[in-house]
Amino acid sequence: MKKNGILNSHISKILSDLGHTDQIAIADAGLPVPDGVLKIDLALKLGTPSFREVLDVIADDMVIEKVIIASEIHEENPQTLAYLNKKFDSQTIDDSQNHEQFKALTRQVKAVIRTGEATPYANCILQSGVHFG
Repeated sequence: MKKNGILNSHISKILSDLGHTDQIAIADAGLPVPDGVLKIDLALKLGTPSFREVLDVIADDMVIEKVIIASEIHEENPQTLAYLNKKFDSQTIDDSQNHEQFKALTRQVKAVIRTGEATPYANCILQSGVHFG
């Protein structure tokens, strides 16, 4: 058994298999998962685990070069936007997609990790960077 890091075997494997520019999504409880895309469902009840809890753990274990969010987050969920802006460098965040475009992008991710988050637009696509030591 692992002593540190992500214990969820599905998430651990996905992160280990990512190459440069591969993507995964962290989703709220309502984001649809496209057919054929792996869904890792962590939702236990509304709010548990939260988007922030899951993203914090994944960000500790993943090299992230880009974070894609839907532009609607500015109006509909400023608290989550503030958290993302504090967590990531402003050049890392891409908010140029609307929610429909964001959902279309999830067709290409390696996995969607579903949280119990119950606030609007608490979703992101994380693009893998490279760690050379």
